[in-house]
Amino acid sequence: MNSQQYNQIFDNVIEKYHIIDKVDQPFENPFPNDILEHLLYKKCWIDTVQWHYEDIIRIPDIEPIQALVIKRKIDASNQDRTDMVEFIDSYFLKKFKDVSVLPEATFNTESPAWAIDRLSILALKIYHMHEEANRESADEAHRKVCQIKLETLLQQRDDLSSAIDDLLNDLSKGRKYVKVYKQMKMYNDDDLNPMLYKEE
Repeated sequence: MNSQQYNQIFDNVIEKYHIIDKVDQPFENPFPNDILEHLLYKKCWIDTVQWHYEDIIRIPDIEPIQALVIKRKIDASNQDRTDMVEFIDSYFLKKFKDVSVLPEATFNTESPAWAIDRLSILALKIYHMHEEANRESADEAHRKVCQIKLETLLQQRDDLSSAIDDLLNDLSKGRKYVKVYKQMKMYNDDDLNPMLYKEE
């Protein structure tokens, strides 16, 4: 697979979500669970649902109780997102485990999965900026500004896609090597967040 295939999966996920356009709609993954496509599809679905949770929680007159419920859902979604990134990185670790690393090989600033994570978020930005650039209820000035932003996002996706392909190619040739650090989030860990383990 290459970045263009990743982008196609992400676009398909986002289109699928917006058929019903509800955060609590059922989720079905069309790919078998032992291939990369399955992980990418699920990853982008998590991102897409969270995107809309983030919209909902910013409703000015949202009820405080509802806002708290949504905040908890966002927290859980963030953990799911991180877990999926680590699953994707595990896929690449396994894929490249037998590659002979060259003596001059270098370490990349981010893992393949975190770069792909940014690609998934870009797909969401592009989808929604396209909506704004074509929203009939908005004035012409708004649409023009959004069209300019959309063009920038599309260029950003092209650049990031190319960089991801280059990284994966370098990994396959031993010119770079994968080194993954677990996120070790503390705020949602009963043993590490003092607000959760603090004695009364």
